[in-house]
Amino acid sequence: MERWNGWGDETISMDLPPGALALLKGLVGEAKPPKDCPLERVLAQVPASRLPSHPGIVTQPMDRLIHSHGHSLSDWVHMRAGTIRRFPDGVACPATLDDLTGLLDFAATHGIIVIPYGGGTSVVGHLDVPDDTRPVLSISMKRLNRLVSLDSMSLLATFEAGIRGPELESQLGARGFTLGHYPQSYEYSSLGGWVVTRSSGQQALYYGGIDKMFVGGDLYTPKGIERIPEVPSSAAGPDLRHLVLGSEGRLGILARATVRISPVPAKDVVYGVFFPTWENALEAARTLAASGLPLSMVRLSNPVETMTNLFIAGHEREIALLKKYLAFRGIPEHGSSMCLLGFIGSARLVRAAKCEAFSIMRKYKGVSLGTMMGKSWKKNRFLTPYLRNTLWDLGYAVDTLETAVPWSRVDSTMQEIERVIGKGLMPWNENVHVFTHLSRLYPMGSSIYTQFLFRLGDTPEETLERWKTLKAAASRVIMDAGGTISHQHGVGIDHKEYLEAEKGKVGMEILRTLCATVDPDNRMNPTKLI
Repeated sequence: MERWNGWGDETISMDLPPGALALLKGLVGEAKPPKDCPLERVLAQVPASRLPSHPGIVTQPMDRLIHSHGHSLSDWVHMRAGTIRRFPDGVACPATLDDLTGLLDFAATHGIIVIPYGGGTSVVGHLDVPDDTRPVLSISMKRLNRLVSLDSMSLLATFEAGIRGPELESQLGARGFTLGHYPQSYEYSSLGGWVVTRSSGQQALYYGGIDKMFVGGDLYTPKGIERIPEVPSSAAGPDLRHLVLGSEGRLGILARATVRISPVPAKDVVYGVFFPTWENALEAARTLAASGLPLSMVRLSNPVETMTNLFIAGHEREIALLKKYLAFRGIPEHGSSMCLLGFIGSARLVRAAKCEAFSIMRKYKGVSLGTMMGKSWKKNRFLTPYLRNTLWDLGYAVDTLETAVPWSRVDSTMQEIERVIGKGLMPWNENVHVFTHLSRLYPMGSSIYTQFLFRLGDTPEETLERWKTLKAAASRVIMDAGGTISHQHGVGIDHKEYLEAEKGKVGMEILRTLCATVDPDNRMNPTKLI
């Protein structure tokens, strides 16, 4: 059973080690646990449905509550405080494509707004219910989760787009294949959601982002079904796949998706490497990104994140021994950077890649710790979001933001983002703990993934104001640096006001015209993206 007001399975939790809690209190201050609004009170706030009766639509308050939000910080504040402003008027879970067609026809006939719902993991407001006089229908894709076909010769698989990460990999794994797409939301997010938000996985250095995997599919639009054929390549005008990628439900609902798959690799291992300074680590990462080696990932934590991760790991005796060993190898306790380095492919290919990669590591004074840290990271990589529940219950908010810039601006952009966030709550006399890693590397540049923690305000409104202040300050830095406003989270509501700085006036007009052509009544997830 998933939590209605937090992340993930309600039977799973992740404790914060005493050392990590002490660190947080020292850096940010002791917090006061908030008082959550009881479920019964929230359900009592759900208004009567405005939808006409339909056998495939449920209007129970609990269903409408669950589908009223995602996992942005704004969503968390409202669901914890019981101040969710708007709810869908009903929820439908089509089991067949004919069901989906019937629901869209019903919505068109009655002028109903449609919000597609995949796994509900959006962190930028994709699921916000618009303030509109028209009724709103949430269409959950969870029952459209079948493997339709698999072409092992062409390495293509077609799925219904509601399939979630674990189900998808289970279906492929049983046949000796993998998609290899592992965003942190992997356990709960859906294939369709990945495509329409241009998702990027943790092993994208090898497999590519979802934009490299998505080959074609069926988009159910208000004007009919747009079928994008699966061809290896085409010069027949603009590539319509890229109208679906990142469309965020504005053009319709992606019902089927064909993706490139790969044979399950013989080797998939992750090594831990420490560098004495951030400068050494950054140069090593840049060199690796340009090397063309078959690496699955290079995840580089800056010194503050390195320190934070060691505290969160707990195991104080083992960490003390680790620090002693690193000191012996010339890695200082303070100022060092940790890197997770992934190798993937055949045994012979991995051996050759390791030889070349570790030669680069040694050039920049990197010290390998073997696969112990990599195994620990693999074991816990999808559990980390559960810390958000733990921290909130202790009185702390945590959020993330990300961008991507060329290598020449990676360090300066990261430093400036951390600087403005770090001092962003000075008007409240509050501290912020902020740290960063690079995790999606390219020959020309890298993503920058920053996390920040701060104390909850005395009221939900104050918490939201603190968050908005930090988010706006960091977003302005990203725009000034010429970075993308979103490398992997999409646009939704939270990034919408910054999109024109990236796309330009002409680009925005193209997007508006496209949406108006496909959806002239503005019923498909309105207010998102543009």
